Amino acid sequence: MAISEAVVLIGHGGVPSDFPREQVSELKGLEHAREREGRQDMCEREAELDHLVRTWPRTDDSDPYKTGLEAVGRALALRLGERRLEIAYNEFCAPSPDEVIDALVAEGVEKLRLLTTMFTRGGSHSEKDIPELVERTRKRHPGVSIDYSWPYDLELVADLLAGQLKLAD
Repeated sequence: MAISEAVVLIGHGGVPSDFPREQVSELKGLEHAREREGRQDMCEREAELDHLVRTWPRTDDSDPYKTGLEAVGRALALRLGERRLEIAYNEFCAPSPDEVIDALVAEGVEKLRLLTTMFTRGGSHSEKDIPELVERTRKRHPGVSIDYSWPYDLELVADLLAGQLKLAD
């Protein structure tokens, strides 16, 4: 039976500890130059470095962020009923949100719900990159319903944090 609805949990993504730092610096420099110039598309070298860091082999030790997000994803999946959960990363790690969404749509998913682990306003990923992803997705897949469940209800975020404090009491 095909799954008609999926949730994509989008995390920031982290650079593995054994990835060459000079290549991270070069990648970020190219990204900043592209943004300053108002270009949407990466140059060849930026795309090459982006692919290299995203596909770099990872372990629990070299990328604890990825391991941590996957653990959150497993816990969340248990609470989603029939909805399928996939994980994506804004940067530094694969798969990207676009890759995950395109694969889900190719499988016949008709409704997508996007969540992010970035809870507060003011972040470029949650306020700029993911909304741009939503618009790109709507253009590429006009028959697919897509919902970005953000900004978060700050009362619920506060409840989460207060509940965490209670664990230490």
